[in-house]
Amino acid sequence: MAEVATSARSDQLLVIIDPMARRTDGESVRIAKDVLSAGAATKVCLPEDPEEFARALARRGARRPVLIGDDGALVRTVALLHRRRELAGCVLSVVPVGGALTLAGALGVPTGAVAAARAVLDGVERRLDVLVDESDGVVLGALRIPALPLPGTPPAQADGGDGGPDGARPWLRTAQSLVRTLVPVRPARSTAVPGAGPSRLRVEVDGAPLIDLDQPVEGVTVTPGRGGVAEVEVRPVSVGAEASLLVASGRVVTVTGADFRYRADGGVAGPVRRRTWRVLEEAWGLTVPQRGA
Repeated sequence: MAEVATSARSDQLLVIIDPMARRTDGESVRIAKDVLSAGAATKVCLPEDPEEFARALARRGARRPVLIGDDGALVRTVALLHRRRELAGCVLSVVPVGGALTLAGALGVPTGAVAAARAVLDGVERRLDVLVDESDGVVLGALRIPALPLPGTPPAQADGGDGGPDGARPWLRTAQSLVRTLVPVRPARSTAVPGAGPSRLRVEVDGAPLIDLDQPVEGVTVTPGRGGVAEVEVRPVSVGAEASLLVASGRVVTVTGADFRYRADGGVAGPVRRRTWRVLEEAWGLTVPQRGA
């Protein structure tokens, strides 16, 4: 990633406040607005739905967009700019407010309202890589493909139940089964969980197979790295002893398998049978604090 040491102190700002942020933490929203308004000329937008949000962003003109919202709002904003082919030319600023702020913090944005708002005013632009798939989906952080649920595993064995009989609530069994399917995989150690079995996936990095369908895996992780490459980690199933982690780096990653799901940026996608991600180098700009500030 690269940083451009350009202060944003004199910018005109378009402050777009995500509805969820207003509902979950109105006090932090108010604080952020006060700090931003004291340091720059601001126009505040309060969209009520995705359509209003998209219109506000499209009509920003010369104003620099500032998002007040959580990780989900950040991902939606980047995806929208990518679909409009405006991502490369737009420097986005974020004040994280809401329940899920892990992604913003990992990207270098302060998760406190005051510190984040000050970074908007005094920070620098950081250029970041992004993963883009063939359906124009974007991934900002790591994506993980977890293990599959074993056929016929009772929900109570994996989730512990809720103290009541499941037989009368088929919707509960369905929900619990989905939860088991989406258990995240941590590549640093074995991630087998009760009720989960290995996946059979073919993982190719720049056209070269890293693992094929004949060798079951416990999980796959793909992370945008630096310099336009993705870091790929595959955890094969252990047989007797812990299996060695398979690693590779490349610009194009293709995963093929039977109806797999993947977690990315706090959301879940799939099931799909094939997905290809390409790394776009320094595809977008994010305002972060100056080093040493």
